[in-house]
Amino acid sequence: MSHATVLVGFAEALSAPEVVWSLADAGFRVCAFGRKGRRSALRHSRYVTVTDVTAPETDAAAAIREVGAWVRSLSDSSNGDPAVLFPLDDAAVWLCDRVVETAKSGVALAGPSGRQVAIALDKAVQMETARCAGFNVLPTRVARTKDDVLDADNCFPLVLKPSQAVGWSEGRLRKGRHWICGNKEELEQAVRGWAEAFPLLVQPYVAGTGEGVFGLSRVGGVDALSGHRRIRMMNPHGSGSSACASQLVPAQWSAAAEKFVQISNWQGLFMIEMLRDSQGTSWFMEFNGRPWGSLALARRQGLEYPVWNVRLALDSHWRLTDSHHVQADLVCRHLGRELMHPLFVLKGPKSAALTQWPSLSKSLVDVLDFGGDQALYNWRRDDKRVFFADCLNTLLDNLIKAR
Repeated sequence: MSHATVLVGFAEALSAPEVVWSLADAGFRVCAFGRKGRRSALRHSRYVTVTDVTAPETDAAAAIREVGAWVRSLSDSSNGDPAVLFPLDDAAVWLCDRVVETAKSGVALAGPSGRQVAIALDKAVQMETARCAGFNVLPTRVARTKDDVLDADNCFPLVLKPSQAVGWSEGRLRKGRHWICGNKEELEQAVRGWAEAFPLLVQPYVAGTGEGVFGLSRVGGVDALSGHRRIRMMNPHGSGSSACASQLVPAQWSAAAEKFVQISNWQGLFMIEMLRDSQGTSWFMEFNGRPWGSLALARRQGLEYPVWNVRLALDSHWRLTDSHHVQADLVCRHLGRELMHPLFVLKGPKSAALTQWPSLSKSLVDVLDFGGDQALYNWRRDDKRVFFADCLNTLLDNLIKAR
């Protein structure tokens, strides 16, 4: 089984280096596809070669054709060894499902297909499934027109976010933006920027601490549940974490997570994002059916979710037999995002809803604190160029975007 070739993508995903290292260490041959013209740290790795394809955000049909052709060539040259397609981000989830649908040769998909793609990408479906599974779910409505947003009896603050993780329109994939609105004026400005381009979820805005539940769902149960909490976000306005810490999964979350994947008939790795408010209530935020940004934290604990996900894709009856110790309070940090954090703090909040903005002095102290049990995202001693490229790309991408 370890002779299988695994094709991962997109190379720009934050988790990509950790996924490649996990698979390579287990004996898999790994290839990767990346978006043409996009920087990625994975291009500097000695463990994988990245091949460019048309970005689905530019031409979705071309992306399907190009990745499909590569999958067929891998199958033809594999000498009987299996090939696996492994999506690493939401766009790749959408793309890989369609590639497998059109592929003439057999290829295993280490990701969602068919009805499971809706669970992975449709936030409205996720909210209803989470409610049925026993999670706390914020009052949520779907808006398709500006009147759906403005004519409602709104209680501020609100958050507006796309109902689809990625959406298909005019032959290409699009990813919408989020808005936090502290008053009517901010809401009207957000609606103008939205311009009814995609369906929105409208929810109360809740400040709190982001937490996550991770696991591997298989026939008959869930294995290797683990958790984390965010210590800092790169941008306090709302972004991925720049530092997080491992934690044990509460029993009620374990039960709800198992029921969620049971209801959705999910198979493979998954991540459930939660938000704990100041009163201690944990709210369901979203479900991810692909590797998550903080995968480095799981791997530092010996939780090799990428390898397990591929083995499950190759054999639906495979199950994890070894027990794995989940360590609490191990901190993992992304250097590039940590360096960006004080700059976002200095820029200040974009909405009146953000009343708990961190101070610059405390942010600097926190970022410079390297005490305790800490590790770094995307660090590997024999593949150092990936780490430094990842840090540089993070700084360049965010500074260019700010300009």
